[in-house]
Amino acid sequence: MIELILSFLGIENIETFSKALVLAASAIGAAAAMVAGLGPGVGEGYAVGKACKTIGRYPESSSAVTRTMFIGCAISESMGIFAFVVAMIIMFINPFIENL
Repeated sequence: MIELILSFLGIENIETFSKALVLAASAIGAAAAMVAGLGPGVGEGYAVGKACKTIGRYPESSSAVTRTMFIGCAISESMGIFAFVVAMIIMFINPFIENL
């Protein structure tokens, strides 16, 4: 049945088709992983805005607010970095090709 569908589509070699399908799915997965990088950017912008607002209202608490803000930004940025690393592994190392 699969051979009939592939011949109808004009695909003669199933190995080439399966490799192309894995590469396409890997590209979609890498794009989805990079979408996860949007969350830290939005969250950090929101946190910095709230920190600036708090420092404007209570200038005497600026050191504590700034320190807490930097720790929170560092923690949220690590998720974006991990998403970037996962996307690069999927795109360039591609551990799924060896399983074909």
